[in-house]
Amino acid sequence: MEVKSILDNETTVEFNVNSSNPLLVELEHKSHQISIIDKFSDTHLRVELKGRKFDVKLLHLDIDKKELILKVDGNIIKVKQEDEYDVLLKSLGMGAGVVKKVNDIKAPMPGVVIDVKVVVGQAIEIDQPLVVLEAMKMENMLKSPIEGVVKDIEISKGDTVEKNKVLITFE
Repeated sequence: MEVKSILDNETTVEFNVNSSNPLLVELEHKSHQISIIDKFSDTHLRVELKGRKFDVKLLHLDIDKKELILKVDGNIIKVKQEDEYDVLLKSLGMGAGVVKKVNDIKAPMPGVVIDVKVVVGQAIEIDQPLVVLEAMKMENMLKSPIEGVVKDIEISKGDTVEKNKVLITFE
């Protein structure tokens, strides 16, 4: 598997990892082998690259964003990883840099509105509870997919809604 990493938003490094090869790094269009010399912990390694030894510590890891912050011989390096799937999505215009504007939240299924947790004009955060919808004898909490402001609430407590009915619109 090939993984492309961007170091400090400047240098692109390609890692080629598979079971039959050691860890290979392509840096400035040249392939280099990285050897792990010592493993002090899960987040602290000593590696060798081109005859030089480096002390590498993982300071922060964000799996969802595919970002990590390393301390390499005292220097802080931010790494953003990109695999072949990220490249494909980006080529199709669907990469992480593409921002999709969400204008509303719709009922994911038919049901009855049990509660409305917000009011018009209220500032909301991602994953903030908006509406409780009862469907098939289960209560479902519908949460905000965005940060924003509630523009309009098109339902009330006790309303019966069909699938895809707009419940709340955002500014």
